Parts: sequence; C-alpha cells; structure tokens
Amino acid sequence: MGEDNQCVIVVREFDPSKDLTSVEEVEKRCEVGPSGKLSLFTDLLGDPICRVRHSPAFLMLVAELSSTKEIVGMIRGCIKTVTCGKKLSRNTKSDPTKPVPIYTKLAYILGLRVSPSHRRMGIGLKMVLRMEEWFSQNGAEYAYIATENDNQASVNLFTDKCGYSKFRTPSILVNPVFAHRLPVSNRVTLIKLPPSDAESLYRRRFSTTEFFPRDIDSVLNNRLSLGTFLAVPRGCCYTQESWSGSDEFLSYPPESWAVLSVWNCKDVFRLEVRGASRVRKTLAKSTRIADKLLPFLRLPSIPEVFKPFGLHFLYGLGGEGPRAAKFVKALCAHAHNLAKEGGCSVVATEVANREPLKIGVPFWKRLSCDEDLWCIKRLGEDYSDGSVGDWTNSPPGLSIFVDPREF
Repeated sequence: MGEDNQCVIVVREFDPSKDLTSVEEVEKRCEVGPSGKLSLFTDLLGDPICRVRHSPAFLMLVAELSSTKEIVGMIRGCIKTVTCGKKLSRNTKSDPTKPVPIYTKLAYILGLRVSPSHRRMGIGLKMVLRMEEWFSQNGAEYAYIATENDNQASVNLFTDKCGYSKFRTPSILVNPVFAHRLPVSNRVTLIKLPPSDAESLYRRRFSTTEFFPRDIDSVLNNRLSLGTFLAVPRGCCYTQESWSGSDEFLSYPPESWAVLSVWNCKDVFRLEVRGASRVRKTLAKSTRIADKLLPFLRLPSIPEVFKPFGLHFLYGLGGEGPRAAKFVKALCAHAHNLAKEGGCSVVATEVANREPLKIGVPFWKRLSCDEDLWCIKRLGEDYSDGSVGDWTNSPPGLSIFVDPREF
C-alpha cells in the first residue's frame, strides 16, 4: 500500500492466509509486562481480528519490512454509526418536546502493536495515518481510541503526534465470579426480553445516550449476546409469563426499573494475569477451595485469573426511578450466576464516571480501572457541524453506551 524509504516499511492489509503466524509472534514479543508487577495479557484464540469482526466495517493492517518481508507491527480499526448528541424533533407526528439522536459515523482504533526491536522508528504513526486514510475514504467523521491513562507512550503518540485530544474517562468495573451463586433480591422480578423488545426499549429510552450504536439490532441479535434482562418490582403487573412487549411496558412503566444485556467475550478472547508471586497464587487458590467447600458462607474468593480465563461483559446498563440502582445490583447478581454457569472468572462493565447507576454495580477496585482514557479526533473539516457542533468540544454527559463488540 505504500513505502517509507527511511524505515523501509510497507503498510498493507492483513492477509490471514499468510500472515497469521507472524502476527501471533509479534503479539507474543509485545507481551512483556513491567518487572515485578501484575500485567494483563490477551489471547485472541487464533483470530487476530476477533475484536473488530462483528462491527459493520473493519480492517486490519500490518507493517512489513520491505527487504525481508518480516511483519513488525499491526493495527485494527472499525467503523460504525453512533449517537453524538441530541436535538428536539421537528416531526409533527411525534412529541416535539422529546429529544431525538444526532448520529455520526465514528471510527475506532485498537490493537496497535509494534515489535519491541522496531520501536521509535515511526512505524506506529505510519500505521495510524494509513488507518485514518481508510476511515476517511469510508466516510467516518471522527476516530477515537481507548488506552490506559498511565500508558504514556500510547497517550503521547495519539495526542502529540496524531492530533487526538483527551475526551472521556469512563470506569471499567470488574467483579470476580465466585464458586457460589449470588442471591437475587426477592423484591425483584427478572424478565428476559426477546431481542426485538430489547431493541425497542433501547431505541425509545437510550438512543440519545452518547456512543449509542445505530445498529443496536445487530448487537442484540449477535450470537455472542446472551440476552437482555429487565428488573421490575416483584408484585407489579409485569412477569415473564405475562410479558406483552416493550411498547406496553414503556406506556405504563413501574416507578423503578433497570435493564442490562450480557455479551460473551469468552468465545472471542481469553485474558491472563501474569507476574503474580507464588505466595499470591497460593492465597488465591486457598480462597477458592474454601468457597467451593463452604458455598453457604458466600466467601469472597479470588477466581483463577493466573491462567487464561473468560469473561462476560455487561452492556446497555440503564434504568429509571428511585430504586433503579438496587435493581441494577439484582441484575448484576443474575449476570454473575450466568457467568458462573458459563465457566467465566469475571464479569465486567464500562460506564461513565458520572453514571448515576454506577453505585449499583458491584466491583473489586483492585481488578478495575477508575479512568479508561478515550481520545478523539475530527477527521475532516469539510463535515457539517450540524446541531451538535464539533463533537470533540462537547462536554461529557451522565452516561455513555459502550459497544460490547469493541470491548
């Protein structure tokens, strides 16, 4: 696709028929954690594009030495349409006071890797610029990346060299899956929604939430989506047996309710914590043994995370009413039990720092990330500002919708 005479680097599209082994070798060379500290590593299960292939449009590029054909870097990207703001409806048939979403075409960069022996040669920058070319050619107005706040090399590349600006700092909340089941409050009734009803509820109540995917139906109908669950007060008129659809529910909702969906990451990738001492591993194992032998005590055991493990991701978290956070807690307990049945070690979600329902999500601080840094860039000045203006300058809202296809 192109060549840099100084670095003698060719950036081209990933070819799974001949690049798979080389790409896996680069991934392994990049998996070097800080000495003496715990580090999280990802096993893509032999599919380098697993984290983007469920998006509407995606691309993976590799950086190759022109002389030896050695692959020394890779980058992934995808494009979708999401909510970037809201405005009042001008449709006379609808409620003119009800806000409607403003959509934009958004690109996402992830999985940037450069072999340790070829860093500081401009390879990462070259791959980012080439990926942005593809974004622009396909009509994307904005691009964003997510990185750890303390990953200074990544932050510097995107903010100093690529023109991205710090945008949002959501929290990644991770909770272990214990050897015992968690009790679900007997004051709550849980209803599993059909995908069509889940789509209707999300579009009517949450489509104006920032980053809401316009193709939410594709997400909910994906084989990795394990279901959408609604929590309502026990004793109200809504049950699994009497459920008659989201339209009726939204016309006559209870005072408080909550909803979330579950995504199966275990079949896409596995994680592994490395760098733990033998003492720490032994202590963790002892908690699991005690929990398994005495499940009625509901001990807070540490799952097996020092070997490859799977997780479930909770997305589409929302609700209304004074008890919504308590209903979220009940939904999270149900999700924990689903993950236990599915052989997962953790459940995770990502929410805005100011999310009101965050207090209902159980998590272990040691496993979680207080601020996951999202950086954004406007790709072209020829796009119309529309009703939202330049999205990169907009203040954060209370909530965001995190697409599970990109977690």
